[in-house]
Amino acid sequence: MEMYRKVRHAYFREGMSKRAIARHFAISRDSVDKMILFSVPPGYRRTAPVRRPKLDGFTGVIDQWLSEDRDRPRKQRHTAKRIFERLRDEHGFTGGYTIIKDYVRSRWHYLGCIAQSANRRIDQ
Repeated sequence: MEMYRKVRHAYFREGMSKRAIARHFAISRDSVDKMILFSVPPGYRRTAPVRRPKLDGFTGVIDQWLSEDRDRPRKQRHTAKRIFERLRDEHGFTGGYTIIKDYVRSRWHYLGCIAQSANRRIDQ
């Protein structure tokens, strides 16, 4: 954030060229352009939506299981590993575990079924 402020100050207040700023701060001219264009770092912006061709046919099943799990006790809910095993055994899923894990994590946050870590210390 400090670098942003310095680059913007050099460009807008001191009137330095973009090339001179890049040389002075030892950063690329593309970075200088971004710093001048945005007042705060914009962060990563995905250009296209995530494509999951092997998973797309099974998202409805996973969502149904997760929505049913909201009413169950925490210990009886599906884990990502259990969902992967059920999809593979019952529905013939041929994809990998990681795409299941990532999808389940995002859906837990969306559905409000965030499982608390067993390692988390609870201050009393």
